[in-house]
Amino acid sequence: MAVETHTATDAEGAAARRDLAVRAAVEQGLVGGAEGSEPLVCLLDVAGIQASAAALAGAFAAALPPGTPVLHAFAVKAAPLVPVLRLLAAAGFGCEVASPGELALARAAGVAPERTVLDSPAKTPAELREALALGIAVNADNRQELERLDALVAAVPTASPIGIRINPQTGAGAIDALSTATATSKFGVPLRDPGARAWLVRAFAERPWLTRLHTHSGSQGVPLPLIAQGVRELHALAEEINAAAGGRQIDTLDIGGGLPVNFASDEQTPTYAEYVAALRGAVPALFDGSYGLVTEFGRSLLAKHGLVLARVEYTKTTGGRPIALTHAGVQLATRTVYAPAAWPVRILPYDAKGTPKTGTPVPQDIAGPACFAGDLLATARELPELSPGDLIGVPDTGAYFFTAHYGYNSLPRPAVHGFRITPGGGVHFTLARPAQSPAQIVAEAGGALRDALL
Repeated sequence: MAVETHTATDAEGAAARRDLAVRAAVEQGLVGGAEGSEPLVCLLDVAGIQASAAALAGAFAAALPPGTPVLHAFAVKAAPLVPVLRLLAAAGFGCEVASPGELALARAAGVAPERTVLDSPAKTPAELREALALGIAVNADNRQELERLDALVAAVPTASPIGIRINPQTGAGAIDALSTATATSKFGVPLRDPGARAWLVRAFAERPWLTRLHTHSGSQGVPLPLIAQGVRELHALAEEINAAAGGRQIDTLDIGGGLPVNFASDEQTPTYAEYVAALRGAVPALFDGSYGLVTEFGRSLLAKHGLVLARVEYTKTTGGRPIALTHAGVQLATRTVYAPAAWPVRILPYDAKGTPKTGTPVPQDIAGPACFAGDLLATARELPELSPGDLIGVPDTGAYFFTAHYGYNSLPRPAVHGFRITPGGGVHFTLARPAQSPAQIVAEAGGALRDALL
């Protein structure tokens, strides 16, 4: 079976689709300066999402014996939109959820319980009971949660596969806040702490209903060899537990996700094929068919296929530096605004008609609408000088940007539209989430309870 990879041609095709979509969004009144047009809109490239899903599935299928059970469970936190979950479900994907809200979204998208995995470091008894009643896979985070599960499993028979999450303590990547496998990470049972490994072996021996192990050693800023090292530790522990059990008590390994994304260009790197190659090099037995596998990718499936489009409302010069004041800022790119060194974004300039803007580059700040000085998407960025009515595009924002809204200044959630290029070269948009109205903001802020505190 051929392994699907991302090439320069893929990147060029994605960029071409993006530019077609920007122009069409202006022409169709989704965004821009025309009367009634929105100053801000977010776009998702449906074909790009489908291509990423196919690349992930293909990379694993090519490396595993036919018939090996594999569940690719999309990390809902990366893009909690029901139409996105539905699109991925149609491609054969499940969902990884970490809250009652995310579970509700997965169920609303029609994702079956047996294709859903519950991970969270702070599951309540009610969350656990619901998951066990539905037959959803559960990964216990810690010893106390496992004790809670002891009582629940004894009281109510369940079809849920149940496992334990481990922290392989293999080290941090470039972004400390996202590194889940450090010595002091809050996630999972710390594998290298004194006595932890022996306790894990005993925990499985005492509970024949424990059939899985889970780790998540990857994330943005974590190199492939370090991710693979965490998976190698997981596999070695599973082999040790199964040897102690005298059989294949553990039948499935949940290896998490966390493939880094390239935010510097349109190139999609590293690829899923490169990820699988790194795993095969570090732990070849992972692909011998002995274990079913679960993955939990999010950012790498969606990030490259999202675009924020915002109107330049005003421009000014302060202290000799041009500033473009736009409608895209901290409410969408929260991490970029608060940690710009770790989360830089590209800025693509377009004119008022949605055509890529050219001209002599000028250092300028790209500012958002929020009322604090640090609401900046870029500082002294070399771009053709922007004017009121122009548009900025912020690519690579399909995960954790406009789907994880930050309600600063009660700025509304923008509309999200999926787009496809038609055979004739046109652009068809489909609403995936409507823009939030002022009335909805009031309702969310307790508008119906306005006298409650009098």
